[in-house]
Amino acid sequence: MTKIVDDRHLDLGGDLRISRLGFGAMRLPASTLDAPANDRGTALAVLRRAVELGANHIDTAAFYYRHGLAANELIREALGPYPSDLVIATKVGPYRGPDAPTPTGQLPASGLRAEVERNLRELGLDRLDLVYLRPGGMEAPADEPIGERFAVLAALREEGLVRHLGLSHVSTAQLAEARAIAPVAAVQNRFDVTRPDDAEMLAVCEREGIAYAPYFPLGGFGVPDDARVRAVAARHGATAAQVLLAGLLALSPVLLAIPGTGSLAHLEENMAAAGLRLTGDDLAELRG
Repeated sequence: MTKIVDDRHLDLGGDLRISRLGFGAMRLPASTLDAPANDRGTALAVLRRAVELGANHIDTAAFYYRHGLAANELIREALGPYPSDLVIATKVGPYRGPDAPTPTGQLPASGLRAEVERNLRELGLDRLDLVYLRPGGMEAPADEPIGERFAVLAALREEGLVRHLGLSHVSTAQLAEARAIAPVAAVQNRFDVTRPDDAEMLAVCEREGIAYAPYFPLGGFGVPDDARVRAVAARHGATAAQVLLAGLLALSPVLLAIPGTGSLAHLEENMAAAGLRLTGDDLAELRG
């Protein structure tokens, strides 16, 4: 069970202490699906600076690659040998062909071991701290059974290749199905303070001691132009991105923020959100 340490830290799965403001690696190879490749040296510098600024939780995946740059390999080059307190989370499930810009299908249960081993190899690790099973695509989570696939990851956990298990882009029914097989340390669904569509899942995570790490914590592939966010940002002399991140940290003690960027300037801006304290009135306005 994930344990709350203070307003900025939690013990993931009960034994991995992490900062609630971490770093997402999806945008390291390229800023968007249509963007050119990021500069390799800058991507490495962003990773090193993120850790310097206190991000000891990095979210990645083997299918995060574009233009010959792969997030896992950048992480290994920039940060290996890894700091003892660094927690790396990855996800498996989506299948991406060699020429496809994004995943186009799902790996069967029989393909998950190889994908876990690929992440281990690319990251240069003997054990993965956290592995999410991500069923489905970008549409709303369906309630198809996930037990067979999750059981494969549970077996790898028993073997010692994985420390903790998570679920990404799932329904509460799928979470319940998985928890009947093995403990779930974290959930990663779409959520931000201006789009709290997954409030039911968040409530379950709070009740059951499960970390909740939204993907798209800044609203999507670009910060939304939202009047509520602009108003709160103006009151605090902050940016819209900082308000969105601080809003997540203030909304629930089990929420993790994992913004990603390939820019040093944006990284500094995002990490400064840890020092922004929003009021109850601010949060009410953001949700209004």
